[in-house]
Amino acid sequence: MQLSGDSGRDRAYQHLRAVVLSDPAVSGTFINEQAVATEVGISRTPVREALLMLAAEDLVQLVPHRGAFVAPVPGREIAEMMQARGVIECWAATTALTAGNTPVAAMSAVLDQQREIVGDGDAKRFIELDSQFHALLVAAAGNSVLGRLYDNLRAKHVVLGLVALQRSTTRREEVVAEHQAIVDGLAAGTPDAAEKAILSHLDSTGALLMHG
Repeated sequence: MQLSGDSGRDRAYQHLRAVVLSDPAVSGTFINEQAVATEVGISRTPVREALLMLAAEDLVQLVPHRGAFVAPVPGREIAEMMQARGVIECWAATTALTAGNTPVAAMSAVLDQQREIVGDGDAKRFIELDSQFHALLVAAAGNSVLGRLYDNLRAKHVVLGLVALQRSTTRREEVVAEHQAIVDGLAAGTPDAAEKAILSHLDSTGALLMHG
């Protein structure tokens, strides 16, 4: 969801999505409204308004007299998310290739940034770049409705990506190699190769999340 302006609600929403909900440690806990209000520099009312928006996106659960709960993502939902991403990304790859609009250069530039931080501790930055990499492909297909649907997955994309990195010491190197295969498939102009690389990448991440 894209927000404009600089209202307290909008700033709280962006902070909650980009900072709070992208932290795997928040999973299974209630959000501290006062802490968020203090961090953003606003009152609790706009924080509550932002939480209502996030609840509508199924990113938090509002529990009466308790507040906003960040539920762990169950295995079935992980599988369904990966399936949904596969459908959208494979469609985007084929559509972009057919239109001659594949963002190979832009995706390669993001991949280069990922390579630069493979060995350091900035896991969140690595996964934010991962999210950017995939979003570039979806955006290139030019369907704004699917683009918004995909964007709604991005908060969970980041947190699940961080969990995957925590579960495997070699996952960063594997992600870079898998992303390179996607870029190679797109650069070759071969939909089948691009789709195979996309699905292989998503399957690897899903398996790691579901089975460790």
